[in-house]
Amino acid sequence: MTSEQNQKGTPSQGAGWLTPGPEVCTDAMALLKQLIGTPSFSKEENGTADILQEFFANKNIEANRSLNNVWATNKYFDPAKYTILLNSHHDTVKPNAGYTIDPFTPLESEGRLYGLGSNDAGGALVSLICVFSHLYFKMDLPFNLVIAATAEEEISGHNGVEYLLPLLPNIDCGIVGEPTLMKMAVAEKGLFVLDCTAKGKAGHAARNEGKNAIYIAIKDIDWISTFEFEKNSTLLGPVHMAVTSIETANKAHNIVPSACSFIVDIRVNELYTFEEVLQTVKENVESEVRPRSTRLRPTFIADTHPLILAGNCLKLESYGSPTCSDKALMAFPSLKIGPGDSARSHSADEYIFIDEIEQGIKGYFNILNNLVVPKNM
Repeated sequence: MTSEQNQKGTPSQGAGWLTPGPEVCTDAMALLKQLIGTPSFSKEENGTADILQEFFANKNIEANRSLNNVWATNKYFDPAKYTILLNSHHDTVKPNAGYTIDPFTPLESEGRLYGLGSNDAGGALVSLICVFSHLYFKMDLPFNLVIAATAEEEISGHNGVEYLLPLLPNIDCGIVGEPTLMKMAVAEKGLFVLDCTAKGKAGHAARNEGKNAIYIAIKDIDWISTFEFEKNSTLLGPVHMAVTSIETANKAHNIVPSACSFIVDIRVNELYTFEEVLQTVKENVESEVRPRSTRLRPTFIADTHPLILAGNCLKLESYGSPTCSDKALMAFPSLKIGPGDSARSHSADEYIFIDEIEQGIKGYFNILNNLVVPKNM
């Protein structure tokens, strides 16, 4: 501990915690296998919520459930203490057509655990849960812990962490479990979706009548595909825009379409607001532009935050994440980190290395064990 840390707060590592033993990893693996074996598509997580409740009950941990969100606080929760949220999700996407194994049968092979949701974000979820369980009965924690296994993350739904947060105690900071190879995702791009409609005039194609809305859309899409925003983030890179869908209501081959709709997926760095991006798009396209949602904004946690200082003590690497998570819905500082690799997420024959789960448990525990709680909290 540095003299600077000693002045700023109380280190948790003085508490003399026992490092999680092999039985903690055994519990994590058993729980993950149960979760893999139970389909839990977004909005359909009832079965895995039941499993999580049962796990906590078997550990004599008093857990709560709201819709398909399961949460608990440490046994000796003190409202006067600094409070940390440990959060990950238990919903999954649907398996893609490329699977060569049953996505709902957990399979161990050559140091890997295969199954839908094993990597995204089952490994992180069970690692956080088991670290929480390991510390649940500690009377001398210098902070509070809240564990939350939430729903609907994969669809950015309203009945997941966004629904649950107002029901939780006041949170000072959070650890969001996602597959990051246990690197610290200190920044995250925001997700901004635009619904665009090019307006033309219907006419007979053979007589060259009307104004073709497709041609207007093509011109706008060309601008979107080539425009570069000026501000380039050191952590998150440039703002990126991609047209991901286009359609017209017209199915007749001989009618010039009067309207053509397309969707733009925009990943926004921390140097721009959604409003600035929207204004730039509107000024440069002819199509009508409507923002679908402004909920998932860019996030950033300061390099002086206690979570980051704890990670730095462990020599954890920092980076900016191009993908979005429930971190975007949190008003308090949060760090995205977890076992597994984002590149495996939503892939066929999804897997996580078993030793990654061991590293995840150790990594989460060590971050908490090195955390310096601010004195003014």
